[in-house]
Amino acid sequence: MERDMPYTPAIAAATAPAYEKVKAIIPAIEWPVHAPYVHAINQLKREKNAVILAHNYMTPEIFHCVADFVGDSLQLAREAAKTDAAVIVQAGVHFMAETSKILSPDKTVLIPDLEAGCSLAASITAADIALLRERFPGVPVVTYVNTSAEVKAASDICCTSSNALDVVESLPGDTVLMLPDEFLAQNIARQTRKKVLTWAGHCEVHERFSGAEIRRYREMHPGVVVLAHPECPPDVVAEADFAGSTSAMIAYVGDRRPKRVVMVTECSMSDNVAVNYPDVEFVRPCNLCPHMKRITLEKILRSLETMTHEVTVDPVVAKKAKEAVDRMLAVPLRDAVRKAA
Repeated sequence: MERDMPYTPAIAAATAPAYEKVKAIIPAIEWPVHAPYVHAINQLKREKNAVILAHNYMTPEIFHCVADFVGDSLQLAREAAKTDAAVIVQAGVHFMAETSKILSPDKTVLIPDLEAGCSLAASITAADIALLRERFPGVPVVTYVNTSAEVKAASDICCTSSNALDVVESLPGDTVLMLPDEFLAQNIARQTRKKVLTWAGHCEVHERFSGAEIRRYREMHPGVVVLAHPECPPDVVAEADFAGSTSAMIAYVGDRRPKRVVMVTECSMSDNVAVNYPDVEFVRPCNLCPHMKRITLEKILRSLETMTHEVTVDPVVAKKAKEAVDRMLAVPLRDAVRKAA
């Protein structure tokens, strides 16, 4: 239930710098709704010695106005581990909060909505991995960071979308199990001589894009540069000018400054990147992640007020999951930015 949060002259003045940053993205008529929450959250963070981690898919009023750290899921967890704050509020989905807890076991980790899940994380369990190990004995198991703590703990090593190829090629043998994202695994398989065994897990945002859709973007917006996330189907990646993680896509825009660009991923990311690059025209495909959109300013405020919902991970599971993450972090990353195959 929405609470009554008055927009006073004092709040308008206190939040004016935040609105100045996002005024090209958030209409002036909407700011009086957001500003009281922004003001209250930023005050409460200081009182509670808390930081907010915002994934690249958060809406701009969260990403630019209350977040202390922004980025992809692993970037956020690593930043959280470095902070002296006692409380971490995860503006993202549940597996991200678990990863933050794994890397920061002594901190209190909160997620504003327990229903903020992930289709990829829900697509596989530790029991599934046990059965796969029986079927493919001795084959290394690589799991995407977009998985539960139990799945990470059952794997040999984790990967992100930016280091997946390096992780795969670091492993012994000529075959790997790459779980659970089928399309990420297929896109990596095109770049390695290893045999990559896949699992039928998909991101419900990225699986909806198609190669035909990319061709339509090019017809409708001549000269557009297409950046695709590797969770997209292989025909989308094949049509793109560049494929990479959310962080790599942002770096591409910052480094290359294309005149016109389309980011083939969750649509809030274009809004967030556009704030920093007003000289770039963003064509915005709009596939929303329903789980990410469960996180709102109101829920973040309530989370800080009530210290809910706390995310915990069994210490035995956390230890094994951290080992898989640490093995990944030990793999040298040859290219921070990769061309689409």
